[in-house]
Amino acid sequence: MKIASIKRCCLPLLLACAFGSAAAAVQLSSTAPDFTLKSVGGANLRLTEQRGQVVMVNFWATWCGPCRQEMPHLSRLYDKYKSSGFTLLGVNIDDDPRAAAALAAKLGLKFPVLLDTDKKVSKTYDMSAMPATLLIDRDGRVRHIHRGYRDGVELSYEEQVRGLLKE
Repeated sequence: MKIASIKRCCLPLLLACAFGSAAAAVQLSSTAPDFTLKSVGGANLRLTEQRGQVVMVNFWATWCGPCRQEMPHLSRLYDKYKSSGFTLLGVNIDDDPRAAAALAAKLGLKFPVLLDTDKKVSKTYDMSAMPATLLIDRDGRVRHIHRGYRDGVELSYEEQVRGLLKE
């Protein structure tokens, strides 16, 4: 891995550790903090409007190699369960929304890609690792938190989504 790639991947984590987070980390079983973000399509999307659905919120960036590796798995998961009461919100933290839109188009993502260019939502959720993924139940409670990506984690995602859909 090139030094520049390491810096891009690790810098946000180092900054978060050095300066602390603006809010306490989101806790399991707590109500997911509400947010409204603009999508790459231009429409605003609010988290609380998703109540009644099982919601996966995935924080990602175009410069994050593991994020890019994970996206096709997330896309398949969304396609498989969207008609069963599941939605996936991809929260991009890039400074330039055009980069997020371009990668989403290149990957053929069909789930909503939201833009957190000022990083307020990712700070609220204390997402100090990329990618970071939360699963929220139909009542708006955080049920699972995943930080980082490793091969095979998509199997855990699917098992957790199925379990929440059955509740």
